[in-house]
Amino acid sequence: MLNQIKLFFEQHLALLALEDNSEETLQLATAVLFLEMMMMDDKIELKEQEAILSLIQQNFSLTSEQATSLLELAEQQRKQATDYFQFTSLINKTYSLEQKIHLIELLWKIAFIDNVLDVQEEYLVRKIAELLHVPHSAFIMAKDRIGTDNKI
Repeated sequence: MLNQIKLFFEQHLALLALEDNSEETLQLATAVLFLEMMMMDDKIELKEQEAILSLIQQNFSLTSEQATSLLELAEQQRKQATDYFQFTSLINKTYSLEQKIHLIELLWKIAFIDNVLDVQEEYLVRKIAELLHVPHSAFIMAKDRIGTDNKI
């Protein structure tokens, strides 16, 4: 297990030290936010884990093994984090407004996986939207789009 994590790091995250806004760093930051969303309602369900793995594979064009390794690294980062700013600041430097809105939509998808929107989940999406400077109207429209069709 540790060898897989080390291999992923060597192959896909070697540029972290050189470039804070590298694609791999952004993927890691996004994966941390996905995991945090999953943890917000204090219930970790298999369908949430599968959905996050699928979202990461689809959005970053990773294999199942690469996505799993990324999630393992993201979990380590999530446990060490004291706030969301370290992740959202990386995203803010690189993502366009449309990409940020898409990220908010993905967070809504994770929140709606169990067909129940927990207050803490809504709080987290709102907080991240604010940190990403996503206009409130775009935040609400993303919620409405995803909430009416909460399929991954």
